[in-house]
Order: sequence, then structure tokens, then C-alpha cells
Amino acid sequence: MAIAFTEILAARKRIAGRVLRTPMRRSPELERIGGVSVLLKCEHHQTTGSFKLRGATNAVLSLSEEEHSRGVVTFSTGNHGRALSHAAIAAGTRAVVCMSALVPDNKVAAIRALGADIRIVGKSQDEAERAASELEKAEGLRRVSPMDDAAVIAGQGTLGMEVMEDAPELETVLVPLSGGGLISGVALAVKTLSPKTRIIGVGSKSCPAMAASLQAGHPVEVPEEPSLADSLGGGIGLENRHTFEMTKRYVDECVLVGEDDIAAAIRFAYEAEGEVIEGAAAVGIAALLGGLVKPAGPAAIILTGRNIAPDLHRRIVNGETPKP
Repeated sequence: MAIAFTEILAARKRIAGRVLRTPMRRSPELERIGGVSVLLKCEHHQTTGSFKLRGATNAVLSLSEEEHSRGVVTFSTGNHGRALSHAAIAAGTRAVVCMSALVPDNKVAAIRALGADIRIVGKSQDEAERAASELEKAEGLRRVSPMDDAAVIAGQGTLGMEVMEDAPELETVLVPLSGGGLISGVALAVKTLSPKTRIIGVGSKSCPAMAASLQAGHPVEVPEEPSLADSLGGGIGLENRHTFEMTKRYVDECVLVGEDDIAAAIRFAYEAEGEVIEGAAAVGIAALLGGLVKPAGPAAIILTGRNIAPDLHRRIVNGETPKP
């Protein structure tokens, strides 16, 4: 089920004034390490603390009158639930968020503070997804997937447009890889505007569902382990409609980083860049620091979110690699 670039253009118009256009800035230290120009897309400065507000806002503003009257339901590792709750409540509709016990307490608390109906279900994102599907059927709620939803993907694609408008010369864009909602939209936008630009997905070894699916040639389920990159947790859905095919078509390469790499990248972002980022946002930096990605020309790294528990961030900055 193909998503067209025109849907990203429509999403951009729809969400204008409701999300921030986040800054891009140079990283002299990463340029020294990588030997090429490196830009950081600071999407962690976005309202609600992550890129998720783009797709969630587009999805809510795309609801029919009947869907709006019933409300929305989703499953989330935290950031999407927060973004969808923010967008839904601002629009005056109900939001139900299903999350597993792996979601950090600070992210649960942030969603609860917005007034959403929270359901803690099981110990994996896949279990939370099944609970959301049951609520969709039982209560007639509009299910808004954090990744495999056309409106969400189109909304995330607006991020790719901004990247290429600010840096049309890019040779490589590093994008965090999870269920594919972000990378599908970003890659569609980037490849439409600059077909020569390479898209590299960077995931966590602890939650490699998309990478494993691409290797298998079809969506697969993988055991989910706790990770400092908790926002990258969960599967892609065995009946995936959009993101698997879009990732396969538009993404040039996928790499995986470990927990030590993620912790080092969080530490680097704070010490060298003065930025507080969560684990999922750090994976692109980790790939560059670890030599897994060696861009041949100007590169951009998308820093996706800042919603890390302060005590966890403090421990990492002080040199630990805490067990999630």
C-alpha cells in the first residue's frame, strides 16, 4: 500500500503551526571524528520532546467526524503515546494508550499528566499492540499505530523535508530504526528531493525487529530485551502494511549498535554538544563514533528525542552503562 510524497506535502500543510520546525546545527567534534561535514537535526527540541508529535498530529487532524467522536487508541514505548495524547486532547477527543511494563516511569507519568487513559499490558510492545487492537474492536476507537499508519508516516516525512531544505548537499542521513514509521517517511521525502542521498537506519541490538525482518525477507517477531534505547523497542507487526516495504525500498543500509555504544553516545552528546538526548536519539551518533558508518560526504544525524529519566541520564554521564 504505497504512500505518495504528496501525502507528506499535505501533512506539512495540515500540521503547520502545531509543531516546531527544529534547528539543524554543525557538530565540529563529529566532523573531526568522521572527516566530513556533520549536521545534527535537533528534533529532540520538539514539543513533547520527540519527533512523534508530527505523525500523531497529522493522524488526529485526519480523523473523520465519527472517529473524532469515539477517540483514538495506540500502543507505545512512551513518546508516541505522549504525542498522540497531546494532539488528541488539544483537538478535544479521547486518547487511550497501551504500554508494556518496560516503558520507563517518567514516560508513563508524562502521558498520565496529559489526561490520557493509560493501560499497562504485559512485558513487550507486541502485547501492548494486541491490547490496542482489542480496544479498537471493542470500543470502536481509531487505532493509530506508532509506525504502520499512513497518516503517521506522512507526518514523520515532514522531518525529512526540513532536513533536505536546510542541507540539500547531504550525502548521508542517519535515522534511528525501530518499527519504521520515522525512517519510512523521512526516506520517502529525502529520496524524492535528492535520490542520490543515502539513508542509513541505525537500530539497537536489543530490539532489532526491522533489521531481522529485512534479513528474513518478510516481517518476523524477535524477542524483545530491555535497552537504553527503549523507544526503539517492539516489532513491526506480522501483517505490516507500509513500513517494511518502504524501508526495503528506500533505505540503503541498516546497522545495529550495542548498549555500551548507546551509553557512550548519550555521554558524548552531553559533553561535546551540550545536548540531553535519550537512548533512541543517540544511535546515529553511536554508529559514527563506532565506525559502523563512514560517510563519504556531508552527513546529518537525526536526534529524535530527549525524554530520558534524569537519574538515568546522570548515571550515564558519570560513566556508567546502566542495565535498563
